[in-house]
Amino acid sequence: MSRPSLYALQGFVSAARHGNLSRAAKSLHLTVSALSHQIRGLEEQLDQRLFVRNARGVELTADGRRLFERVAEHLDAIEHAMRPYRARRDDVLTLTLLPSLATSWLVPRLPRFVALHPRLEINLQSSVEVVDFEKETDIDAGLRFGRGPWPGLRTVHLFDDWVTPSASPALIERLGRPTLRTLERFPLLGSAATWSPWFERFGGTSPRRFVANFDDTETLNRAAVEGLGIALGRLTLIRPLVKAGMLVPLFTECLKTDRAHHLVYPQRSDDHAGLAAFREWLLDEARSYSAQDAASPPPVEAPAPSGKPGTRRKRAHG
Repeated sequence: MSRPSLYALQGFVSAARHGNLSRAAKSLHLTVSALSHQIRGLEEQLDQRLFVRNARGVELTADGRRLFERVAEHLDAIEHAMRPYRARRDDVLTLTLLPSLATSWLVPRLPRFVALHPRLEINLQSSVEVVDFEKETDIDAGLRFGRGPWPGLRTVHLFDDWVTPSASPALIERLGRPTLRTLERFPLLGSAATWSPWFERFGGTSPRRFVANFDDTETLNRAAVEGLGIALGRLTLIRPLVKAGMLVPLFTECLKTDRAHHLVYPQRSDDHAGLAAFREWLLDEARSYSAQDAASPPPVEAPAPSGKPGTRRKRAHG
């Protein structure tokens, strides 16, 4: 028996993983007809039926399952081994970052960079997942919020972040505006772990009950905008909401977080001309932001509550 082609095996593995010939063909940049031809040829060569069709697509036969288990990991190893040798374009820069930072900080500034470097193509991959640069070799660099450094990566500190309690104008209108001492009586969003450093620094007692807790910052801020409660918002992320009048910082006091924003990238990106230009521009933007805005919430006046300042017309929560 002649040796099966790698293309046919690749098509077989893709079809097995997708369970659908259309999706598999699309991922391989083939037509469905071409992929079907590859699989039929492989079945004839092996004299085994590898798939059966069902209402949702295709399903491996017992023979197909055995073949998949034997060849899939080896094809993955070949793919991984070849990635570093693919041609890299210095006029294309692929970055990974959190969706919240992309929306609130980077994207509003990005037109200035594009104006300076119009021939450089920027690909932003926003995700809450931490990218493994050893596996994701198509990604050149990333923006991370954490303590750092990250082993095996170049780490460039950009700027620190600060938090301050913020609420929607509607909540302030409904419940009044708290003082540092009465804050604990209001509906707070988050958890004791989130709020304890604030109360330790500025006084007061963390409440026994919080209205709601969230596992991502965007949802937390959205809940505050909707008037569900008071959020301890990071200034970098809430600044656009404050400027839009959707949130109001309740105090002038801010608390520095124990994490910061960094640019990170693997050693293979050291000589990426596009990244070098982006790094220089990003550091200038970070310095400007740190000097002017990082620890200063925008001064926005809250709507005047009908009760006296610092008091509430009814209990915020039980």
